[in-house]
Parts: sequence; C-alpha cells; structure tokens
Amino acid sequence: MKKVYGTASEALEGVLHDGMFIAAGGFGLCGIPELLIAAIRDAGTKDLTIASNNCGIDDFGLGILLQTRQIRKMISSYVGENAEFMRQYLSKELELEFNPQGTLAERMRAGGSGIAGFYTKTGVGTMIAEGKEVKTFDGQDYILERGIVADLSIVKAWKADDTGNLVFRKTARNFNPPAAMCGRICVAEVEEIVPRGSLDPDQIHLPGIYVHRIVQGTHEKRIEQRTTRKKEDA
Repeated sequence: MKKVYGTASEALEGVLHDGMFIAAGGFGLCGIPELLIAAIRDAGTKDLTIASNNCGIDDFGLGILLQTRQIRKMISSYVGENAEFMRQYLSKELELEFNPQGTLAERMRAGGSGIAGFYTKTGVGTMIAEGKEVKTFDGQDYILERGIVADLSIVKAWKADDTGNLVFRKTARNFNPPAAMCGRICVAEVEEIVPRGSLDPDQIHLPGIYVHRIVQGTHEKRIEQRTTRKKEDA
C-alpha cells in the first residue's frame, strides 16, 4: 500500500467531506498538524466536528478553521488561548463539549483499541457528568465515557518510515498517538521520512498499522507565548 504523498492536499484527497468528525493531535501549538489543517481550510470542508485538546490560537492551528467558520462543534479541554473560540462559544455560534484532558486522551485511545466505553471518577458531581450513566464501584461513583471513533485523524510526528511507523518528539507525544489511533483513516505529517528499517523498534511510538497516509513537509513551529525580561545591568 502506498502511504507517502507529495503534499498535504494530496494526502487528504478523497477523504474529506462536509459534516465529518476529525480527531486532531497536538497541544497548544506543539505537535499540531499545521499543514493538514491548512489543507482542510483550502478545501473548504465545512460543518466539522473536531476533537482536540484545544483549538490553536486565533491565526494558527485549528484557529484558522474557526476564522473561516468551517467548525460546527469542538470536543476540547481548553479554550483559553483563542479569543475567537471563546467569542463563538459565548455567542452560541459554536457547539462545545468540554472534556477533562485525561478523559479526552483516554476516549481517543479507547476508540482506537476497540473499547466502546469506560468508567472514570473524573467529573463526578460536576457538569461533565450531566446526562451520563453513573455506576458505583467499591462505594465510589464513576461516570461512563464513550470511546471516540473519528472519520479522520490528523497528526504531526517527527520521523516516519514509508510503512507509517511514527516517532514523536518530546511534548508532541501527548495527544498525537491516541488521536492517530481513533481515526478510521489516519493522515500523518512528518518532518522527515527515513528508510525502512532505520528506526529502532524500541523507539517507535506508534506502529504503522494505525497510519494510512504520510506527507513530509516544512513546519513553522511557532512559539505560543514568549516571556522575556529586561537584561539586568552588570
């Protein structure tokens, strides 16, 4: 099976459709599939539901899909760095399903592992538990969370071989592996494609069985927040 494609647009050809459910990897601006996000914007695919820890910032990452009104619903843990995200949510232009970070990651992992649901204590007694089944184990309440299975996963990795084995770098190894697992189709953008057999099997973070298409590209790697201080006089 051919997995390597020339551009992000080519890697998404025949996959995108209006109203689809996408799982996106990354955290803030770290490890986000920026090339694939831009290709989705350019394709004009709309009415999207996206599961991702957050929604980038106003002019980068998933935030650019908010600017073009292509997202109908977000399943997220955090909205604080994106003013447009907050504006659309508060004005009821955007549907939002809040999930604790660990719950969201586990929902993705569960969906990719064939687990329909799981019980967790996180969120018991809060708005997170509203409308969800509650069960008592050993005298303590747990809520049922459903596994996520998305139409498409888009992720960013450091290295890949042509079979789709992926290596993530440092903090980028957060939501990317579980997001990749839960998509019926997974498209990964990478910084480098290396020869088959050159990756140490013990260093592979996600096996190629989960990855259907790969594209290599150049990434901007923005800094989300820069904090500096004045140089002290000698």
